[in-house]
Amino acid sequence: MLRVGMAQVTPRLGDLEQNLKKHLEMIHAARKQGASVVVFPELGLTGYALRDLTLSVAMRVDDPRVMRLIEESVDIDLVFSFIEESDDHRFYITSIYASKGQALHRHRKLYPPTYGLFEEQRHVARGEDLSSFQTSSGATGLLICEDAWHPSTLYTLSLTGTGVIYVIAAGPGRALNGASDSSSQQFWQRMIRTHAQLFTTFIVFVNRTGFEDGLHFFGHSFVAGPDGEILFEVKDAKEGLHFADLDETQLRSVRYRSPFLRDEDPERALQRMKQALRAGRANG
Repeated sequence: MLRVGMAQVTPRLGDLEQNLKKHLEMIHAARKQGASVVVFPELGLTGYALRDLTLSVAMRVDDPRVMRLIEESVDIDLVFSFIEESDDHRFYITSIYASKGQALHRHRKLYPPTYGLFEEQRHVARGEDLSSFQTSSGATGLLICEDAWHPSTLYTLSLTGTGVIYVIAAGPGRALNGASDSSSQQFWQRMIRTHAQLFTTFIVFVNRTGFEDGLHFFGHSFVAGPDGEILFEVKDAKEGLHFADLDETQLRSVRYRSPFLRDEDPERALQRMKQALRAGRANG
């Protein structure tokens, strides 16, 4: 049984110290509740609508504030997110999976959007790598918000037998009165449920809350099981720490009934995709 703590937080824009303090408080509370892992939303350490603040809040992985959280993972696994600065001074929306006092895995956002109300790729670079990694609960995956809108990311992770995928988000709605935006919330839930059922995996979706620069973030974090059913859902957009228990026997049962992992042939799929791309270019 994997007990997941979902930290649905409202970061303070650009206030690294206050946001770090809030992370530590929630980690302490999750320990008391016997959580195996605590998951924070996208850019929980920095806030989302950073724009020119990106330079001010960017940190390397060895920054003392990042290391402080990594050290907290000695007895509880952590997923947290911040603006990372690379050695060659590129900037990424990054998430770290920390375990046993080490940064076990780093994921840089693959698809930072720049359309509609989003302007991420004006300030940050695209990540390039995607892979699963081993935790105490087996093969695990990390995605950041828009990454989960691209089925290729879930497909790639699923090929290694990934049993749990954490999707952290700063998902805004359009309701300026503080109510959850039903269309955004429902879209996310339908999409994640479909991915979970198709790729037979648990998906833990953790979204931030609050207002920032005119944006309302709708919260409503949830867990979808490998059969596509909602196992747990936060019913509001309020800040809080919530817990869900994931039972590996459910994963075992669903994968026995579903043919996806045992029948999928990625080599043939790759050949077909290449053929389709060539045909598309020829017809274009």
